[in-house]
Order: sequence, then C-alpha cells, then structure tokens
Amino acid sequence: MSSISIIGLGGMARAIATRAVAGDAAVEVIGRDAAKAKALAAELGGRATAGTFGATPAGDLVILAVPYAGAVPIVAQYGDALAGKVIIDITNTFNADAAGLVTPGDTSGAQEIAEAAPASAHVVKAFNTIFGHVLAQGGSLDVLLAGDDADAKARVSAFIDSLGLRPLDAGGLQVARWLEGLGLVMIGLASHGLGTFNFSLGVNLAG
Repeated sequence: MSSISIIGLGGMARAIATRAVAGDAAVEVIGRDAAKAKALAAELGGRATAGTFGATPAGDLVILAVPYAGAVPIVAQYGDALAGKVIIDITNTFNADAAGLVTPGDTSGAQEIAEAAPASAHVVKAFNTIFGHVLAQGGSLDVLLAGDDADAKARVSAFIDSLGLRPLDAGGLQVARWLEGLGLVMIGLASHGLGTFNFSLGVNLAG
C-alpha cells in the first residue's frame, strides 16, 4: 500500500485516516495547528504520525481534505513539495446555501487544483460523494472517482479498495464537475427527498 498524507484535520480527514490506520497504512496527518495534528495522530494510533504544514508530505498519495476555498491556495503554497505526488481532491464546490456551484461552467474545483499543482503531480477527484459521518460509520460504500492519469487512478483505486470501499472510475478529470454536482444533489436529497443526511450514493448493476 502507498503511504498516505492527509492535509486537513476535519471530519472527512479523520474518517479516511481511521479506516487507513485500521488497515495498517502509514498515515501522516497535517494541519496548520500543529498541536491538533499531533493530538489526532495520537488518537488514531497505529502508524499515524503528524506532519509539518508546508513541508514536503511523506505520503505518495496526498489527500486534500480542506474546504474548497482553501484548496488552491494550499496547493500553490506547497508548490514543488507536491511534485510527483498523486493529489486526491475531496472538496465540494457548492455555494453557501447549496443552490449552485461556485466554479465556472467549464471547469471544476479539481481542475483548478490541477492547474495550481506542479506538472508532475496528478489530481484525482474522489470521496466528495460520501458524507464524512457516513464514512465513519464503517461498511462498504461506493467511491466515485475521476482523473486524467491512468496510473494515478489505479493507485487511488487500490487505496480505496484497501479501506473496504468500492472504487468506481467515472472518467477523466472533466467529469469532476459532475461529481461535484452530485455533492449538490446529495444536499438536496438530504434536505427534501430523504429528510436525513444518513445515506450514501451507490451503483447497482441491473440484471
């Protein structure tokens, strides 16, 4: 298994890290608040460590588990420290009232991150169609992903599989906009059709 670095200390970061540590992965957690990062690493146990924000991540896979508004600035700040890394973007790009996406119609948050990243880095969109608290509950879930580099997607798929989840390749990085749109659909379902955030999206094969 590849080593994992997670930039961000929120609910999704914790849920992904917990599953990864349970699978005996080496997990580095990174945040601006060094004390909180150390506390989370201690809580996770296993092979979890705390990294230094802004330094070269130890992991081959770098999970960007921060709000969309901060994603591109963080990638730009890291600069060449992300060279050669596979960056997993889990952000959603809907606006404050979940009425639409904030990105222009011809791009996505993931594509903006790819433009800000070093040329040798590869961005894969994943995990944005799962609520963090649902991921933390355990069980097998479907993880939709998109990216332009086949090897990067294969490595991310292997990581997802190691978490006890099912990776489903939705295509190139241009599809990321529609995965981000699914995040908006999920908010609508939770608020209207289902009346709860305690659900997940999945794919069932017919026949």
